[in-house]
Amino acid sequence: MSNLTRAREHPKEQLFDEIDRIHAGMLGIEGSHMHMQPMAPQLDRQTATIWFFTKTDAEIVEAITPGARAHFCVVGKDHDYHACVAGRIAVRKDPAKIDEYWSSVIEAWFDHGKHDPQLTMLALEIEDAEIWASTGSRLKFGWEIAKANLNPDDEPDVGVKAHVTFSSGSADHLRHMI
Repeated sequence: MSNLTRAREHPKEQLFDEIDRIHAGMLGIEGSHMHMQPMAPQLDRQTATIWFFTKTDAEIVEAITPGARAHFCVVGKDHDYHACVAGRIAVRKDPAKIDEYWSSVIEAWFDHGKHDPQLTMLALEIEDAEIWASTGSRLKFGWEIAKANLNPDDEPDVGVKAHVTFSSGSADHLRHMI
C-alpha cells in the first residue's frame, strides 16, 4: 500500500523502493515510433541509473542513438503507485554491472551466460520522474468521494502527485507537489 506521507516527504526514496519491488516496467525510446516494451529494471541508487539486460540485436537497441532519451513506466504491485521516469539512455556493456546484477533469471535468457556475444545492457540515467501515489484504503477513498459530492468546492484527497528532478551526482529536489 502506498504511503502518502512518504510520497510527499521522500518521493525519490519511495520511487527507488517501488522500482526495486517490481519485476518489470515499460521502457520506450522517445521519437523511435516503436511501442514501449516490458523490461526488468536493475536500479543503481547512488547514480540514479536504471540498468536493463538485453540482446545486441533487439529492436530497442537499434532504436538508441547518441543522446537518446527514454521513459520507463512503473506500476506498483498494489496498483496504488504509478511513476514515469525519464532520462538519457545508452547502450553500455559494463562488465561490473553485469556481475553486480547477474542472476539465474537473467541467465535463462542468454545461452552462453555472462559471456554471451548477444549480451548487452542499457543504462537509463534518470533526469526526472513524475509520481502518483494513491490511497489503498477503500474507506478513505469512499469518505473523500462522499465529502466532495456534498461540497462542490472540494475535490477528493486520495493521493499525491510529485515531480522529482535529479541532477548530476543523483542529488535531487522536488519541483512541485499537488
